Amino acid sequence: MNLLDYMGEQKKEKEAPLASRLRPVRLEEVVGQQHIIGKDKMLYRAIKADKLSSILFYGPPGTGKTTLAKVIAGTTSASFLQLNATSAGKKDMEEVVVKAKENLGAYGKKTILFIDEIHRFNKGQQDYLLPFVEDGTVVLIGATTENPYFEVNGALISRSIIFELKPLGMEDIKTLICRALEDADRGLGSYRAGIDDDALEFLADVSGGDARTALNAVELGVLTTGRGEDGRIRITMEVAQECIQRRTLRYDKNGDSHYDTISAFIKSMRGSDPDAAVYYLARMLYAGEDITFIARRIMICAAEDVSNADPQALVVAVSAAQAVERLGMPEARIVLAQAAAYVACAPKSNSAITAIDEADRFIRTHPDYRIPVHLMDSHYKGAAKLGHGAGYLYAHDFEHHYVDQQYLPDEVKGERFYRLSDSGYEKMIREHFEKMGIDKG
Repeated sequence: MNLLDYMGEQKKEKEAPLASRLRPVRLEEVVGQQHIIGKDKMLYRAIKADKLSSILFYGPPGTGKTTLAKVIAGTTSASFLQLNATSAGKKDMEEVVVKAKENLGAYGKKTILFIDEIHRFNKGQQDYLLPFVEDGTVVLIGATTENPYFEVNGALISRSIIFELKPLGMEDIKTLICRALEDADRGLGSYRAGIDDDALEFLADVSGGDARTALNAVELGVLTTGRGEDGRIRITMEVAQECIQRRTLRYDKNGDSHYDTISAFIKSMRGSDPDAAVYYLARMLYAGEDITFIARRIMICAAEDVSNADPQALVVAVSAAQAVERLGMPEARIVLAQAAAYVACAPKSNSAITAIDEADRFIRTHPDYRIPVHLMDSHYKGAAKLGHGAGYLYAHDFEHHYVDQQYLPDEVKGERFYRLSDSGYEKMIREHFEKMGIDKG
């Protein structure tokens, strides 16, 4: 590196965003993630002993994936190379492999390859890496915000250890903010800035466990706030709120946050908690989830978890789905809230899904039994001559519009698929059957 390159790197480092400048260089400086880098944990011991195997760091933005990779770079005796999957191509990967082979062959030195945003590599690019990971040419460290089981090739996953990084806690975020304001070398210490307790609490909460979001807000606050009479910069609650206008939300419509949130939404409706149902609905709407997708899930829940305990639940859900398509946002949110709350408050029964699941299992494991002759259609050509429909009893000709008659095939007679619950309207149906001497419990 010549003098101009060195000066350029120095200037780039000095002018980098606060979150980048403040990255730890030693493992002991890392804040949070003690479930994987605590002193008694495998990853901590592996980094300290410089005995890493291929790993994948998975977690939301701002939780320390790149930070941990940089710490490893500063502690390992291996050669450390880095690629970003958003910009790297086949040629870049080939150059890395050539260097790794040279390091191993000429110097007996391992190469650690860090790939940020590894989920952005397509299947072909990931497949290209596989043999070099397998034979030890490179030790792979991949970082991804997406669930690796969705986005990373199974072959790479099987050869790697997955570490899930969790959103930082509020105390972790507070520690980082205070460190940023005090550190004169890499942080904002030279600005003589402070932060009010309520503003610190607010930023730690509203950043949603994302360290980068919190540090960006602090940096913006310090750089845009005038000094007080005492010559110091003070980040008040008002300043903090201006610097972070919108709460960050960990939500990717194609990732696990999508599945986790919709799962919590459905389970809240099933669990008869309208407050939780509306809360998760609001989270999905805030994140821009497809309103027709939400409406479909409410319809499914109405049939699966309410069933005939309240037949109106499905009617409300279907009407809501139609209204949502006609109205669009923002009015659709009101319709969805009404439907979700109705389904959550309705009496519950899973009789419909239990019935169809049991019938399906029976059909898959038994022969295609013949339909009873008296239930067969007698209208098509030649059917009556074959005796089809003969002996059928028309229910409406009998008292209570019911007649005791066999409907299942002979071999299935006595099997029970649909069982009424004691909940809501199903209880009334059950009582109706009991009056006629029919057991549907």
